[in-house]
Order: sequence, then structure tokens, then C-alpha cells
Amino acid sequence: MPEVKDIINLMNGPSKDDQALVEKAYNFAKEAHKDHKRFSGKPYFIHLVETAKGLAKLGMSARVVAAGLLHDSIEDVGVKPETIEREFDKEVRFLVEGVTKLGQFKYSGAERHRESLRKLLVATGQDARVLIIKLMDRLHNMRTLQHVPPEKQKRIALETLEIYAAIAHRLGMGLVRRELEDLAFKYAYPEDYAEAKKLLSERAQETEDRLEKMSRALKTELAKNGIRNFHVEQRVKGLWSLWQKLQRKGGDIENVFDVAALRVIVPDVAECYRVLGLVHNLWQPLPNKIKDYIAFPKPNGYQGLHTTIFSGDGGIVEIQIRTEDMHQEAQFGIAAHVMYKENTAPDGKSGAQRRRGTSSFDWIRSLMPRLKRPSPRQASDTTQEPEVRTRARYGAPETPTWLAELDDEVSDPDFETTLRTDIFTHRVFAFTPKGDVVDLPLNSSPIDFAYAIHSDIGDHVAGAKVNGNMAPLDTVLHNGDIVEIQTKKNAKPSKKWLDFAKTTLARRHIRHALEGSQPNSQK
Repeated sequence: MPEVKDIINLMNGPSKDDQALVEKAYNFAKEAHKDHKRFSGKPYFIHLVETAKGLAKLGMSARVVAAGLLHDSIEDVGVKPETIEREFDKEVRFLVEGVTKLGQFKYSGAERHRESLRKLLVATGQDARVLIIKLMDRLHNMRTLQHVPPEKQKRIALETLEIYAAIAHRLGMGLVRRELEDLAFKYAYPEDYAEAKKLLSERAQETEDRLEKMSRALKTELAKNGIRNFHVEQRVKGLWSLWQKLQRKGGDIENVFDVAALRVIVPDVAECYRVLGLVHNLWQPLPNKIKDYIAFPKPNGYQGLHTTIFSGDGGIVEIQIRTEDMHQEAQFGIAAHVMYKENTAPDGKSGAQRRRGTSSFDWIRSLMPRLKRPSPRQASDTTQEPEVRTRARYGAPETPTWLAELDDEVSDPDFETTLRTDIFTHRVFAFTPKGDVVDLPLNSSPIDFAYAIHSDIGDHVAGAKVNGNMAPLDTVLHNGDIVEIQTKKNAKPSKKWLDFAKTTLARRHIRHALEGSQPNSQK
């Protein structure tokens, strides 16, 4: 059985209070899940410890690590949220309830549900830490997917590829994204996985030898030109990423130029550009394959210089050049920024900011509760809804500002469809009792919800339950509401429904019903 010290040893300089909090959460979770087993037959508690370890490795705070240990206690073993708040504090409860809420959203595989659920995960992630806990939870589940019944493996793998890996990408968490993708690829598309693995293995020795030879030549050139404190890494493209690119390149691996890459990490931005020049002195670059993501960062904040060169022995290799800060951000994304507060100097800037100037990840700061505290008015305003007060208390904005950043994106091959949608006009995501997502405009009612499911349901609404309670048909729905529509054969639309129906679809059907001529049913 793992020990609590295994988690604490991975944390970044925890105080005595931090250690005590994690130890208490460890013991609480161990007791709560003592009779709970995984599909493998092993104690469920091991999964919680591995989730907490993942969070500790990312440098997350003691409260987040504790929430990782407790994240399944409400849903799986019936611990009351009030108990978590009493034993720990409101912030830990807030995080655990956030992860519990995300865990209730179901994936059906249908395009409309896939896109709505993906948007929902982002839109409801006002506190980025909730999403990070969920990603670490999913990562360990994927590492042990072989123990899950075969009929469930593909569904979980597809969900991981289409939703969780995409979320990791949006958070800039390159390492997590790659592992999620490659673990899921094996189960989602086993034949394609085997083919990609075969293609890569056929080139493995040749690729390794080429990268090693180039690495030695590059290190010699940099040292000769007075560049110090650098290091060079070798990178082979992930299997899922390779397969995706093969599909875009007609299946010919000879047209994929970044199968192998060298990565050069240097102290500052000026040296990034110096290294680029030295690389081009050593090897001839391919035309139109030099990309400056320092001057023009990717939408998820990624920065670096990329160039693709002829290696001189018939090969083509990509070379990536980054500062150490950029490298950490590329690997860990938003999680790399949770240490801002601890590393902030008296001038209010982190070491990374002072070295590099304004960070391309500044938009992340509005997501991180440590960095954005509520105003005194927010903190004391008891007239707000409980959820709004909770978000204000922990510094999470009502509308995440990072969504606005994504609105500038035109295309992204890592998404089948981008998040550049009507989510930016503020959408509401409500759920059927079975967990299916229904995407509606702000201020929508149960009538809008009913018509969004099917026109026949909308035309025969007799009543509605919202979160288990009977509710008027003009009730304004909110994110996360569970709506159950009651129908009767003789029920029909009323003129007053037009006063509170917000969607064009609902209003059109209501008018047609009132006029006595129904349009074709929506399917």
C-alpha cells in the first residue's frame, strides 16, 4: 500500500501545515474507500494516491493535492460535501464538488453531445484547478485501462481523445496531452495504432542514430560560439499525433517532416534567435518551414522557434528552440503557473516575467485563484447566488477570460471543430436526467430545453422538474441544471410560452402550433 510520504516527497517544499493537510486527506480517503475496489481487484485508494501524486508532480498546492485524494469521496462512497468542509475547509470542498460535477457528465459519442460536452468542460472550469484534477484522474484511469471490461474500453478511449486530450491541449499541458492521446489511441483505433507503431519502429534505429549525431554537432557549435547553460533533448513524435498528420499527408510518412526533432533549451529569448542562426549555419533549412512562435504564440500560449532542416544524410529533422520558461510552459501549461505567488518578487513579477517580460500566459492568471482575489465587496456580498459567492471567494471569474482569447483562433488541427462558437455569447449547458448535454442560450427556459431535445416533446410539455423539484415553465435555467420534462398527449403550446421562449427553434414551433400547422418534426 502506498504511503503518504510518497505524495509529500513529490510536493514542492510543503510547509508543516501543508503536510498535515495532505496526511489528513490521505487518512480520510483511505478510511472512506476501505471497501472500494477497482476492476483490477486492487484497492480503489491506489487510484486516489496516483491522482494526488500527479498533482504533486505538477507543483499544485496542498489543497489541490488533498482534493485529488478526496475527489471521488462524494460520488463513489457517499461522503457529504458538508463533511468535507467540516473536516477540511470550504476551498477543498469547492474543488471536490467541482470534480464531482464534471464526473457526472456523460459521453454518448454523438457529435452534438461531444462538442457540447467539450465546451461545457471548458465553460464550467472557472477554476482551472478543477480541470487539472480531472485530467490527473483521467490520466491514471487511462494507464490502467487494460483492467476495464473490453466493451467499455473503446468508449472511454474515444472520450479521452475527443475531450480530455483536447482540454489538456487548451491548457497547454503538452506532456499530459501526449500521454492521454497515445494511451487512448491503442484502444480507440487498435489497427491504426498498430500501423503507426510499425511505421515508427521501422525508423527507430535510423532516427536515433541521426539525432545523436546531430546533437553532438550542435552542442559543439553552440559551445564554440560562446553559448553556455543550454541543453539539448531528442524528441520522437507521439503515435496519435503521427497518425493524425499521416492522414493529412496522404498516408506517406516521407511527407511528415517532424517525426524526429531536436529541442534546444537556452537561458533567454535573445539566445533563441542566436541558436536559430547557428542551426542554419550547420544545416540547410527547408523553405517556408521556419516558424516564430515567440513573436506569434499559438492560441494556447505555446512559444518557441521551429525550423526544419536537411540533416545532410538524406534525413529531415525539426529543431525546436525555447527558453527554460517556455519549455516548462510547453510541458506543463497552466500548471507551470501555479507557483507564481511563491516566486513573486517585491516588484510583483515572477522570475520568469522579469527574465522574459510580459508572459504569453498572462491570460492564465485570471483563472488561477491564488492570483486573482475578490474585491472586498465581492467577498462580503451575501446577495449573490451561493455558487457566485463561492467562485468569488476562491478568485475564479464568473466568465473565464481565456474564452475570449480563444475567440481569435481561426483554425486548429487538434480540434475537429474549434471553440470559436456561440459560447462567447454566454451559453447555458443543462442536462437530461441521463446526463446528456443540452446547449442553450442564456436565460433559456424548460420550454427551450424540451424543443432542443425533440419537437414532439416540446409540443406536449405538461410540466418540468429542475434539479428534482417541480418548476414553472418560465424558470430561467443555469449551467449544470438537470431538467426533466413531463409530457401529456393532450398538452399543447400556449401563447404565453412566447414570452419566455428564447430559442428560434422553440418560438417557431410554438407559433406553428398556435396557427394549427406543424412544421416537420426535428430529429
